[in-house]
Amino acid sequence: MQNKLIFLFDGGCPLCLRETNFLKSKDELNKIVFVDINNINYNPSLFKDISYAEAMSNLHGILENGNIIKGLDVLAYSYELIGLGWVYYPLKIEFFAPVLRLFYKYWAKYRLKITGRSNIEKLCTSECKQ
Repeated sequence: MQNKLIFLFDGGCPLCLRETNFLKSKDELNKIVFVDINNINYNPSLFKDISYAEAMSNLHGILENGNIIKGLDVLAYSYELIGLGWVYYPLKIEFFAPVLRLFYKYWAKYRLKITGRSNIEKLCTSECKQ
């Protein structure tokens, strides 16, 4: 893999899509491969067997060495790759990191409801492995 990160995102989420489009616009060196898990051609076997349901539960990234990162770590690393790592500097502060991670955990759990979408059970197709 030439790129530094594979970024799995929910293209059906308006806020996720906005964030992804911003990252794409700033990724001038193409260090990030963006993969929409809502694409009909999404194949978990090509991405460390991360199922649709699993990817929908939390943001996932696959590092160049094959390791999987999740949640805010994906965003922080993405911003670092595009030269805007300072945006996620608060994650490095011992006091702020737990609060930010708690906020993100809440966001990940309720984002479908917050953005007015169906729950995961309705979004999953017969191919969805939960």
